[in-house]
Parts: sequence; structure tokens; C-alpha cells
Amino acid sequence: MGVALSEITGQELPTAVVGRSPRELAWRRFRGNKTGIFTLVIAAFLILSTTFAPLLKSAFGLDPRARYNDLMNKQGFPTGGFNGISWAHPLGLEPGIGHDLLSRLLFGARTSFFVALVVTVATVGIGLIMGIIMGYFRGAVDSTLGRFIDFLLAFPAFFMIVALSLPMVQRLEATGLVEGNSARMTYLVIILIFFGWPYLARIMRSQVLSIRERDYIMAARALGASQRRIIFKEILPNLWTVVIVYLSLSLPGYLTAEAVFSFLGLGVQPPDATWGLLISDSIKYVISNPTYFFIPSLALILVVLTFNLLGDAVRDALDPRSEVS
Repeated sequence: MGVALSEITGQELPTAVVGRSPRELAWRRFRGNKTGIFTLVIAAFLILSTTFAPLLKSAFGLDPRARYNDLMNKQGFPTGGFNGISWAHPLGLEPGIGHDLLSRLLFGARTSFFVALVVTVATVGIGLIMGIIMGYFRGAVDSTLGRFIDFLLAFPAFFMIVALSLPMVQRLEATGLVEGNSARMTYLVIILIFFGWPYLARIMRSQVLSIRERDYIMAARALGASQRRIIFKEILPNLWTVVIVYLSLSLPGYLTAEAVFSFLGLGVQPPDATWGLLISDSIKYVISNPTYFFIPSLALILVVLTFNLLGDAVRDALDPRSEVS
């Protein structure tokens, strides 16, 4: 009968080391971050509730265009205190119009999330492609694209968006493909993408310039690997960490941008709603009915804060220097 080595030496043998992939290590780090898990749950709830808003409308009668005039007084304010908050209307009603504020926020979030998501994905995609091209091929390609990016970054983007709004929306409507609020949303998406991608392209260029000089890239070239293989198999996988972090931090920024431009009247207009439009409408009631002002404002702050904290948690989880419990 065999005798265990630990019985002969009288010492405990070290346990076997279990190898883990970078993805598993990142997930373990993220799982240990309570703030990250909490914000992930909130972000998932927000995205799902806005995605399935039409189903919620049918199930709970959340109609953003329904008017509840019987709950309004002669001055156009909701009856009862705190903006008419009740079980039937948890966030109260819009003064002067009588719309349910919860349903307006819910359906307004659909527009805000749609614009922010499309712009974020498009800017990240274009910035990633341009950054790889600039950093890998260098030379005349890098110089030409670099000067074009400098040209874009020199423009005062905010003023350009405001100045071009009316003529560009009219041009879009003249095509017959989009009109009204769809044309305004399309304009915002196009112009935010146009001015947004150069920032990530600069970051990706510097990353690729560093990666292309490393030993494993030189070894791949020496073994006769094609440029396509080097880019997609060697360089691109080492960029995903930066891309994911940039993506998670860009989404709340574009949510805020959409709200700002809607607040200024450049985005969606009534009878549809976005959060910026609700805040703009609530300003005239900030003295007489401050609850109406604070609800959409706090909603926007909490959503942006949630995604910022989630982005920070993702960044910490993808940092290999973080401790793994």
C-alpha cells in the first residue's frame, strides 16, 4: 500500500496552481467590486426597461401622450402636493399638459439611449479602425490622417453643431427619407459621430505604435505572417481593454450631450420627449413647482453617475495590476 509523500515528510504539499485566463481574472476582479455589481444591475434594469417600454406601456398603461386633465387644477398644476405624486402616477404629472411624468421619462430615455448607443458604437468603431491604420502603416497614411484629425479637433464642435442644425435638418427632410424628429435625431447622430471619433483614433494610434514594436510582432513578421494576421490576431486582441473602457465611459457622455442639445431645442421636439426637453420645459416651473424640475434633473444625474461608476469598475477590473481575491 502506497504512502503519501506528505506523511513521510510531515509537511503539507502546496496545492496545484490553477491557471486562469485574463478574462476570468477580470471577471473575478469585477465580481469583487460591490459598486460595479450594483451599478451593473441598475444599468441592466435601465436598458431593459427602456428597450421594452412599449410592452410596459401595454401592461401598465404607461401612455406618454395621455392627458390627465381631471387631476389638474385651474392654474394648470397637478392637484395635491409634490407634483401630484400618487400610486397611479409615482412621479406625478407634467404641469400645464397633464402627461404622466414616469411614462415621459421612460419613453424619453428610449430616444436618449438610442442616440447615445448609436453614437458610442460608431465613434468607437471608426476611431479603432483609423487608429490601427495610422499606427500600423505610419508614413504618409499616418501623416495624412493625422492632419485631418487635427483639422477636425480645431473646429469648435459645439458651435458647429448649433450653427448647422437648421440647414442640415432641412436637407435631411428634403431627401424624403426622414422628417420631423427623425431628421433631428439623424442629424445629431451624424454630427456627434463626425466630431467624436478622432479622440479614440489618437489613443488607438499611440497604442498600436507601441504594440507593433514588441517582440512577438517582430517574431510574427519573421515567420512570414501576413499583415492581415498581424493586425487581427496580434494587435487587435491587445486593444480590447482600452476599447471597452472607452466605450463604457463614452456612453454617459453622449447621454449628457443628447440631453444638452435637446435642452437647446436642437433635438427631439414635442409631442415626443427626451430628458433634455423635459428639463427645458421644467425651468419655467422651477419656482412654482420645483418637484417637476428636480425629478428629470436627478434622473439624468443618477443615470450618468451609474454609467460612470460602472465604467470605473470595468476599468479597474481590466487592469492587470489590480488584486484578485
